[in-house]
Amino acid sequence: MAFQQALSGLNTASKAIDATSNNIANSSTVGYKASVTHFSDVYAASLAGAGASQIGIGVNLGAVQQQFTQGNITATSNALDISINGAGFFQMDQNGATTYTRNGQFHLDKNGYIVNDQNLKLTGYAALSGVIVPSTPAPLQISASALAPKATGYNTSSSFNGVKANLNLDSRQSTPTSPWVNGGAAGSTTAFTPDPLTYNYSTALSMYDSLGNDHTMTFYFRKTAVSGQWDVYANVDGTTNQNNGAAGPIGTLTFGTNGQITAGSPMNVTVNVSNVVASQGKPPNGAQATQTFPIDFTGTTQFGSPFGTNRLEQDGYAAGNLIGLSIGSDGVVQGRYSNGQTFAQGQVVLANFTNPNGLQALGNNQWSETSVSGPALVGAPSTSNLGVISSSTIEESNVDLTGELVNLITQQRNYQANAQSIKTQDQVMQTLVNLR
Repeated sequence: MAFQQALSGLNTASKAIDATSNNIANSSTVGYKASVTHFSDVYAASLAGAGASQIGIGVNLGAVQQQFTQGNITATSNALDISINGAGFFQMDQNGATTYTRNGQFHLDKNGYIVNDQNLKLTGYAALSGVIVPSTPAPLQISASALAPKATGYNTSSSFNGVKANLNLDSRQSTPTSPWVNGGAAGSTTAFTPDPLTYNYSTALSMYDSLGNDHTMTFYFRKTAVSGQWDVYANVDGTTNQNNGAAGPIGTLTFGTNGQITAGSPMNVTVNVSNVVASQGKPPNGAQATQTFPIDFTGTTQFGSPFGTNRLEQDGYAAGNLIGLSIGSDGVVQGRYSNGQTFAQGQVVLANFTNPNGLQALGNNQWSETSVSGPALVGAPSTSNLGVISSSTIEESNVDLTGELVNLITQQRNYQANAQSIKTQDQVMQTLVNLR
């Protein structure tokens, strides 16, 4: 029986060497998970045999289990390289067939799909007008279309709509007076014009019409004779257009004795784009003739300190071309555009399994779902028990090369020892043959 026992030992030791050698061969394979061999002893079935007298008949390969422990994270220069830190797999699509992988080396194909080296498509949630819509995961496709322009004040459903301005207006200033403006007498209060002698401060920012044409809007701040009040005027591209051509300020800001704004914000301004273009002697540009939007002065103060602009921004933008991609830790694929805007193109999803060791290895760093693994539990990164993903990084193989080399020596010793058992049994049999 020693022949049978030793032969089973040789077979299992050989398989253990195979598994170890495969680990060593894949020590540089991105996303590879090391395999470990499990052995079990073998006993002959016996109805009358007592447990104390049983002798085993060898060893059997119980299982080859992959170790889904975390591999080291390494930085790369490709924004579409993605690593998973924690549990989960990327879900891939190959003509409708679904596979799973930990290898996050991705790139774009000619049709804009995010694919791996085997041209399997990375799946995720689609984005509708820049908004992620969780649904059945589908192949992620990057749109190369230009980002359409938005006029200032388009974002009416958001708290950031139109212009936001946060300033400090110096409380020590007085109402402008000059004998050289509008024929006024010495010391008389002058009416506002774009002349610096008729206002206290000014600031400007870009605004956009419905076709994304850039216009310069200038705001003028003029302290009134009423304590704590400032009139706000505006014009566009240096023309006389202010509040759609109407005379007077577009609004008045009022401040309390503590310097905080108490009234006047927000104030609406209407810009007649057609009149602005005509005033400059240019042909009509085809944009919407007029646009109205609010100017929010929340946070503006009147302190006894120099005039300062703390915040001045608006929500419109010109058309833009796609110049790059980035992927956040939440899996959202953001397109970066030449106009400084970002736009969500989709969201990478992860899948996890109750029993990852039940997955069937397909090669090429791919696994498929089985009845043993359980169904895929799909969700966005960082949700439930799913890991965090990181762009411009990859997950290295989790093979411990030093440990595998030691295992190789150990399995070699096991193989030699089982071979020695066969040699010993052969010598015993030879002795029996030589008896006379």
